[in-house]
Amino acid sequence: MIVENIKQVEENIKQACEKVGRNPEEVTLIAVSKTKPYTVIEEALPSGILDYGENKVQELCDKFDILPKNIRWHMIGHLQRNKVKYLVGKVQLVDSLRLAEQIEKEIAKADEIANVLIEVNMAQEESKFGITSQETEELIREIAKLPHVRIQGLMTIAPFTDNPETNRVYFKNMKKLSVDINNKNIDNVSMNVLSMGMTGDYQVAVEEGATMVRVGTGIFGERNYNI
Repeated sequence: MIVENIKQVEENIKQACEKVGRNPEEVTLIAVSKTKPYTVIEEALPSGILDYGENKVQELCDKFDILPKNIRWHMIGHLQRNKVKYLVGKVQLVDSLRLAEQIEKEIAKADEIANVLIEVNMAQEESKFGITSQETEELIREIAKLPHVRIQGLMTIAPFTDNPETNRVYFKNMKKLSVDINNKNIDNVSMNVLSMGMTGDYQVAVEEGATMVRVGTGIFGERNYNI
C-alpha cells in the first residue's frame, strides 16, 4: 500500500509539472515519517524514495541508528538550540540568527558544513514558527556570514485547508521571494531549494515552483499522536 501511495504521489507531481512545463526531476519528494514506526520506512524503501522527514530529534536519531545509512534525513520541525548537536549532517530549518549561530558552533567542531533552509511564515499564522517575508533578506545576510553554514533556500508551511487553491497565493509569494533573494547575489547563499506543499496542497505548490514537497498522510496514512 505504501509503495502504491508513493507511486500515486509521484504521478501527481509529474502531472503538476507537465501542467506548467516543468521537469518532474526538479522536485524532491520527502516522505514525512514522523510519529510512524521505522518499519513503514522499510516498507517504503523499495519505491526508491530516500528522503524522509522527522519533526522530533529523538525520533530521527532512533530511526537513523536502525535504518540504512544512505537515507537522507530532513529535520522538518522546529529545532531547539540545545538539540543541534544531534543533527550534524542533517538538513535543518532555521528561523533565527541565534539558532544559526548554535548550528555554526556545533558544525565547526566536526569541521563540516551545515545545509539549512530559512523558514518563512508566509501566511503569518501565530501558531507557526518562521520569520516574515519582510525579515527574510536581513536574516539571510547575517547567517551568510557564518563560515560553516550554507543557506540552500526557503521553506514554508501554508495554512491547513480543504481547498488547496486558497494556498496558491502563499506559494506564489514564496517563489517571488526566492527569486528576489537569488537576484541579490549574496555570497554563501543559494536559492536552489523551495520547500513548500504538503499532502493537501503539494500539487498547487509544484505548479508555483516548489522544488521539495513534504507528504506524510498521503503516503503513510493518518498519524498517531498518542505515541
